[in-house]
Amino acid sequence: MKRISATLAAASLALAMGSVAQAQESPAIDFKIMTLDTAYELARATLEACREEGVNVAVTVVDRGGNTQVVLRDTLAMDITLAISQQKAYTAMSFNGPLSEMEDRFTKPFQVGKVEGLVFSAGGLPIHAAGRIVGGVGVSGAPSGETDEMCARAGIDAVQMDLEMIQ
Repeated sequence: MKRISATLAAASLALAMGSVAQAQESPAIDFKIMTLDTAYELARATLEACREEGVNVAVTVVDRGGNTQVVLRDTLAMDITLAISQQKAYTAMSFNGPLSEMEDRFTKPFQVGKVEGLVFSAGGLPIHAAGRIVGGVGVSGAPSGETDEMCARAGIDAVQMDLEMIQ
């Protein structure tokens, strides 16, 4: 009888603890937003990295909702690079991964890769701050996606310390 009472008491305590834990959980989600200044610095550093490689590109930085925050198009970058850089930034943010790792991921007809607005070619990277995604950066206009991505990486590296300071 004592054993049953002890078991019931332990079970009641566990249920109560679970209820308290659930009651203390907030109904809202706390997330961080990259500032416009940081997004601009990232885009500018990306553009400069591509200039050092001798290429004119467009750079787009999107926030964690996929909304465009900054767009820079170098003087001689083709107009089409604007749309492609935005799509790369959006795709990298949405899939939270480097696009160079996804180029062969969606190759069959009617897969998610065929959705309008998504581009699965190298040159897009997610942007993380303190272990959380805060946006994406896309680059278009270099002779190869690898160069686009290298420039995007340089842009992120230029602001990484500021991003890591986000609490």
